[in-house]
Amino acid sequence: MSGAFEGQYVSFGLGDEVFAAPVGLVREILTYQAPSRIPNSPDYLMGLTDVRGQGVPTADLRVRLGMAAVEPTLNTRILVLDIPLEDRVLSLGLVADRVFEVTAFTADQIEPSPDIGVKWRSDYISGVVRRDDGFVVLIDLPRLLSSTDAVSLGGFSNIDRAA
Repeated sequence: MSGAFEGQYVSFGLGDEVFAAPVGLVREILTYQAPSRIPNSPDYLMGLTDVRGQGVPTADLRVRLGMAAVEPTLNTRILVLDIPLEDRVLSLGLVADRVFEVTAFTADQIEPSPDIGVKWRSDYISGVVRRDDGFVVLIDLPRLLSSTDAVSLGGFSNIDRAA
């Protein structure tokens, strides 16, 4: 159960799946706006989003998890996260189909990530919480963004947006 801990989480949806990230990583939640494209970027990197004058690399979490990309809707949001990495904090926007709520999970609610029966590689998952209507997958954002991804995205976050 590495990475999963008791506390407050922001839950969000991708398709029929529900994920959650620690609320302490979420700087703000924005209404979706199309990011400015970056040439030669990884397929899941949508571009840069202007967040209060800072160009923040914005990733399509669906694509990063191997799901099909979808067109944004009125419910689509960008979660602006500050993710602690080994040597720095990476500011990153993650596109979610919708954001549900901030909720608390206790340590006894969080189960270890299953090794089978899950569509995604379990090393991206820090735990799961069983609910009456299914599971909430606790996503381990630093592990989801491999060191290669973090280096790539870190380079983009230093780009100033040309007006």
